[in-house]
Amino acid sequence: MKSNLTMTECIHSNSHQNDQGSPQPPLYDTSLFAFESTQTMRDVIEGKTQGAFYTRYGMNPTITALESKLAQLDQAEASLAFSSGMAAISALFMQFATQGILCVGDVYGGTQQLLSKYLPALGIKTFRLQKTDLNSVETAMKSNQPTLVFIETPSNPTLHLQDIKRLAKLVHANGAFLAVDNTFATPINQCPIALGADFTVQSATKYLGGHSDLTAGVLSGPIVHLEAINEWRKNLGQTIATEVAHKLSRSLLTLVLRVERHNFNAQLIANYLDTHPQVRKTCYPGLTPHPENDFINQQMSGFGGMVSFYIEGDAAMAERFVDLLNVFAIAPSLGGVESLATQPIYTSHYGLSEETLKQADVDGSLIRLSVGLEDIKDLINDLEQAFRRC
Repeated sequence: MKSNLTMTECIHSNSHQNDQGSPQPPLYDTSLFAFESTQTMRDVIEGKTQGAFYTRYGMNPTITALESKLAQLDQAEASLAFSSGMAAISALFMQFATQGILCVGDVYGGTQQLLSKYLPALGIKTFRLQKTDLNSVETAMKSNQPTLVFIETPSNPTLHLQDIKRLAKLVHANGAFLAVDNTFATPINQCPIALGADFTVQSATKYLGGHSDLTAGVLSGPIVHLEAINEWRKNLGQTIATEVAHKLSRSLLTLVLRVERHNFNAQLIANYLDTHPQVRKTCYPGLTPHPENDFINQQMSGFGGMVSFYIEGDAAMAERFVDLLNVFAIAPSLGGVESLATQPIYTSHYGLSEETLKQADVDGSLIRLSVGLEDIKDLINDLEQAFRRC
């Protein structure tokens, strides 16, 4: 399936050419910038003129060039680049902490810990709703009156989907904002802001970076709110490093090409697993029939590179299967050019309570695959030999 964005847009969005003729923004690997006078410095810091000032504030040309590109990809008014995806999420939560935050459905384990343990310790009200039907969400909103509703779709690791357009209408009707973790989909396969969400957040460590060689995050949304969130980023020291921003800008040039190959490989692997006798259940948005078929094809233009499945057996059987893989590496994270395999109970959801794991349908038999860009026959052959041997 083709993406909404084209290679031309990824390459030429926020196109730049400096005095030396370079088509890409240069790396300004400096912490500060000097001025001709105090007045010119004041004009920049007060926002009267555009300019660089201090890198921790995000006022560095390498960072602002990246953010302009990210905003264009996310179809947002503005974007902020962070040191990690969790930095972006925590700054967003801090800004909307006054009346509380409602998290709907499954989310990444680190986000769950932030909501269930660390924010409540600061006196911030957080509410978790496992059910994702609109009636349950509306009831939870009326009783808790949150400022912000947060979802992740597709979710990590079971790839559960939520209808962004319908949920956005409900959230707005109840006077709140909707934020979507779009890490698994990327703006190539899904654009939450175009579907009505107020914010979209991603761990750029994953598909946006795409080569397992950087750690970063991005938050996109309305300028007025991002200006306020930037104060949290600045004062908590969460700004992306300039060299990381420069490397991320490079990676975005091939984002469409990479994601389309991820989509292609993952679809074929999901089809293979879905009929395998040693697989109890396969989780992938591109499988048909799918429980969310009524909205999924309108919401997503591609289904991503993540595939999860429950092996017939227990945690020990799943561990043996993963250990027998050769092409798939055993590693945390996802979204790189190389294929990875993990048991979420030991990575993304490690340390969560048994009750939380049960609610999220995560157990020891669940295996998560980050499908890379290798030849599809090599990936399927690797899975087949592991099934055969375990």
